[in-house]
Amino acid sequence: MTQNGVNQGRRRFLYIATGAVGAVGAVGVATPFVKSWFPSEKAKAVGAPVKVDIGNLKLGEMVIAEWRGKPVFVVRRTPDMIDVLKSDSLKSRLTDPESNVDQQPEFAKNDTRSLSEELLVVEGVCTHLGCSPKFVPEVEPQAYDANWQGGFFCPCHGSRFDLSGRVFAGVPAPSNLKVPPHRVDGNILTIGEVA
Repeated sequence: MTQNGVNQGRRRFLYIATGAVGAVGAVGVATPFVKSWFPSEKAKAVGAPVKVDIGNLKLGEMVIAEWRGKPVFVVRRTPDMIDVLKSDSLKSRLTDPESNVDQQPEFAKNDTRSLSEELLVVEGVCTHLGCSPKFVPEVEPQAYDANWQGGFFCPCHGSRFDLSGRVFAGVPAPSNLKVPPHRVDGNILTIGEVA
């Protein structure tokens, strides 16, 4: 139908089509804006808890997990390793033997710095300059220090830690290796959550 030479059907179609295209455009512009309010997948992964199956971890072995971009050392200690940690002669050579510096959850303020004596979970980052220490599982006097009976050794500047991540006095590292929050459910270790 035309009225004064104007096709009303065509006019109505153009109004509807223009409105629809405008609505689609508004959604297209708003979507990235709204998405920017939520953290990216990378940001979520950085702080997200990490699950590690420790069912096959044998006595004396270590596995390395990654949490918040840092290596986390998970060690299943032998009875000999645990006995060394409780030695008074060892404690006298440590900077913070009682773990008084606030760098671990409350449950880890003990000789083994862990939930259970057998399982150690520490961030694998030297507290001196952020290097990654090497795991030395042998419970015996070491060639470069007869008083040190295994644990973690940072080859960059010579810092030594015992088998619970406590730092020896007189080395460059100022404090113990950090114990991240974690919990254990059966054979699954969750780093980043406390029970």
